[in-house]
Amino acid sequence: MLTRKQHELLLFIHERMKESGIPPSFDEMKEALDLASKSGIHRLITALEERGFIRRLPNRARALEVLRLPESIAPGLGAPKKFSPSVIQGSLGRAPVEQKPSRSFAAQNDDDASAAVSIPVMGRIAAGVPIEAIQHKTHSISVPPDMIMGGEHYALEVKGDSMIEAGIFDGDTVIIKSADTCSPGEIVVALVDDEEATLKRFRRKGASIALEAANPAYETRIFGPDRVKVQGKLVGLIRRY
Repeated sequence: MLTRKQHELLLFIHERMKESGIPPSFDEMKEALDLASKSGIHRLITALEERGFIRRLPNRARALEVLRLPESIAPGLGAPKKFSPSVIQGSLGRAPVEQKPSRSFAAQNDDDASAAVSIPVMGRIAAGVPIEAIQHKTHSISVPPDMIMGGEHYALEVKGDSMIEAGIFDGDTVIIKSADTCSPGEIVVALVDDEEATLKRFRRKGASIALEAANPAYETRIFGPDRVKVQGKLVGLIRRY
């Protein structure tokens, strides 16, 4: 799945090329999406290209090709949908996450495998400088039932080292319970400005929201409350050796 802005841009490019056969300029895309600068368009174009929705043709100005459309706007080309992973309900369990991921799952025996729950992996999440949210299902993984609490769950692959002091390393897979609220101190998937997703500890600083790293090399980032949306809370972790 794509973020709202990625959806809007892909749909705008698709409609413009259907009408005229020529991709819109970066200035036209910036105005259509009401962005302050063309750098935001560059990030969105790169994200769409990485996800296989468009292709930039070399040595040609304004040369874009739409390769495919997401299911949420094809074939009817309706309005973009909010990020809402399609997930499998798990069984009840407990997994507190105040200091460290509560469960680490490296391998299963035959009995564990037969009782495992399958959940979708929805791409990568930044544990460092925020990157564009991927937000589409790449594959599924099996997790122990007691790692899953009641509700909807999905997994994300971690990229970066900003949460290493919370026991979360580059290459780990985090298990996330879908939620739009959380308590201060919980580790969450935070969507910033509807464009960037990051894995950080959630704090409040007065009326603002602080996304706090667990690595002294990274600064705590402060945002207005309208700029951050909680997409889920960390409930477990998988590490492959």
